[in-house]
Amino acid sequence: MDNTFFNQLKNHQNGNFFLIAGPCVVEDEQMPLAIASRIRKIADRLGIPFIFKASYQKANRSRSDSFTGIGHKKALQLIGQVGKELNIPVLTDIHTEEQAAMAAEYVDILQIPAFLCRQTELLVAAGKTGKVVNIKKGQFASADSMKFAVQKVLQTGNSQILLTERGSTFGYNDLIVDFRNIPGMQANGVPVVVDITHSLQQPNQASGITGGRPDLIETIAKAAIAVGADGIFLETHPDPANAKSDGANMLRIDYLEDLLEKLVRIRKAVY
Repeated sequence: MDNTFFNQLKNHQNGNFFLIAGPCVVEDEQMPLAIASRIRKIADRLGIPFIFKASYQKANRSRSDSFTGIGHKKALQLIGQVGKELNIPVLTDIHTEEQAAMAAEYVDILQIPAFLCRQTELLVAAGKTGKVVNIKKGQFASADSMKFAVQKVLQTGNSQILLTERGSTFGYNDLIVDFRNIPGMQANGVPVVVDITHSLQQPNQASGITGGRPDLIETIAKAAIAVGADGIFLETHPDPANAKSDGANMLRIDYLEDLLEKLVRIRKAVY
């Protein structure tokens, strides 16, 4: 993704919101392109700029026997292939400094997980790649504190930054979305995304498998657009019940088009 596309995301106030969507993790060779192609058709019809998302590795699983991926290089190659074949930007998350340079060979956007949003070396390494950096706000962090994460990337000479709201810890095993965080983070002069999927997680369940509230996906998504989010983040899957990661709060892809149609109407009404 070049500066032109990022500038379109940053200066789209009179246009549509943008969409970051895809499966939680690359599960097999066919999945990334199949899901991305389906989302691309819907997004094109509705005039929504689309960024494909998939993790090449899941590093922060509750249980040691949980699925973590099909192999770093193989998964990254598949994500990169989506970008090339569909001519769209692609995103994946990273967890270490070394992974920043590795993933940057294949993707346009490097995503910093919420738990790692304070990790200076990771933010600097991501910034130095010259790629767009999407920093998720920690469940423990305030909107105002995210200015320091932005500054760490800016100091590398990279101003292509997104911030993402993904819920705040609300007691044990639950999250809540404070929609004041959207204008609060927009004050940094960067586009702000609302991660619908992970805002609805119920982490650290006794079973060792993260729970969720998929019944509230539409509610949180509508609220995000109504209060002025620049973009939304959704994980989607053909069969969430059998997904290998985060199935409890992913949107079944069959329901995606109807949801996006509603969000486009809200965006037009508000702006």
